[in-house]
Amino acid sequence: MNWENKKVLVTGAGGFIGSHLVERLVELGARVRALVRYNSRNDWGLIELLPTLVKDHLEVVAGDVTDPFGVARAVAGCEVIFHLAALIAIPYSYTAPSQFLAVNCGGILNLLEAARQQDVECFVHTSTSETYGTAQYTPIDEKHPLKGQSPYSASKIGADKLAESYYLSFGVPVATIRPFNTYGPRQSARAVIPTIISQALSGEVIRLGSLTPVRDLNYVSDTVEGFIKVAESPRAIGEVINIGSGKSVSIGELAEKIVDLLGGNKRIITENERVRPEASEVLELLCDHRKARELIGWEPRVSLEEGLARTIKFIQENLSRYKPEIYNV
Repeated sequence: MNWENKKVLVTGAGGFIGSHLVERLVELGARVRALVRYNSRNDWGLIELLPTLVKDHLEVVAGDVTDPFGVARAVAGCEVIFHLAALIAIPYSYTAPSQFLAVNCGGILNLLEAARQQDVECFVHTSTSETYGTAQYTPIDEKHPLKGQSPYSASKIGADKLAESYYLSFGVPVATIRPFNTYGPRQSARAVIPTIISQALSGEVIRLGSLTPVRDLNYVSDTVEGFIKVAESPRAIGEVINIGSGKSVSIGELAEKIVDLLGGNKRIITENERVRPEASEVLELLCDHRKARELIGWEPRVSLEEGLARTIKFIQENLSRYKPEIYNV
């Protein structure tokens, strides 16, 4: 696919991965329409942190994916859709499950129907490794069973199946990308790596939830290249494709590694408030990315050590944006 002047819609453009994807698409020469959630402050989220040269090339549209009329206007004239808009905070899904259903399922339904009416070339839907639940076997390939261990993961399973249904029922050219845990600069304080780094930079104690769950961590630039390659490959249409590093680390080991990189000596403790309900905790996620390598030619490039160093640098320079003294749900 030649991205030069390609008309592209990115939903969730003001979010962590979305802002990095927008930046990469502008670099490739695409004409990007960035859909951000409406607010009265005219705040574009993390797009605000992008270089002026990037922002000058964006068409920023404020709206909400739960509004079918606004979604139809946002999709109009676009050739490619990257759908990233979602509620993603697992702890918040325990207290606001209806919101997760409305945004994550209702939102994609509106996007899929608009894409169907517009006859778009490609629709890339964002799933999550949380849809697998605790691994029944590792590494986890795309044939692994799905399990809704939280209202968040259940809502994303529903969204995945809606995407599948629009491909099978109506021929909408949907490809589903399933990233494992992505991290990097601009990620919010509700995610584990910024939580560890910001606490390590500002105090002597790092308070976390359970330290034993195992995660597959993928640096954001690698995840973004996964999005690009999925959209570029006709072979990805109708498929679900895992994007992950293929390496795993426990939360406790991760915290120790970050403390070592910072050269400090911090106490790492479990705080009950931060622990998920026992049956809801996903204990192990480890990606099998062979399908991504064979189908779209994607492989991770940034090591965990290099990615953490880049992330630490960003948080050091922007520590005032974080609130390490409170639990960010």
